Amino acid sequence: MRRALREARKAELQGEVPVGALVVQGEKVVGRGHNRPLGLSDPSAHAEILALRRAAKKLGNYRLKGCDLYVTIEPCAMCAGAIVQARLRRVVYGAPDPKAGACGSALAVLNHPKVNHRVEVVCGVLAEECAAILREFFRRRRIGVRYQGPGVRGQKTKGG
Repeated sequence: MRRALREARKAELQGEVPVGALVVQGEKVVGRGHNRPLGLSDPSAHAEILALRRAAKKLGNYRLKGCDLYVTIEPCAMCAGAIVQARLRRVVYGAPDPKAGACGSALAVLNHPKVNHRVEVVCGVLAEECAAILREFFRRRRIGVRYQGPGVRGQKTKGG
């Protein structure tokens, strides 16, 4: 999960919502991603989707059987659907998302009785650290301060 947090910080540096994800097969990272919907002008460019795409490309198969996904926040419905299609073995996430989480917080897409694939779900791993990076990002956004890296004071954004 610490590696997923490093990915989240990359998103933050790019002005994206700080979410990071890794796909792991055994002990090896086969895909990684961080949120990039703004930078790629792509609403599907969530950290989980990008990590799944990279893992599928690396392994030469969109079915990622035996692989685990580590992500800093509970996946949304779109990402949960992709997780089911990828046939992941397990999803490990940090912070719950009571507004959009699709692993049981707001919705139950993963392991829904009508879905033909079951995914083991582990929640709350480094939950406070994962939640803190998001809280701080949105706190700064509310007061109009842009993140500029560790130890650097943010600057007010235009109009803020």
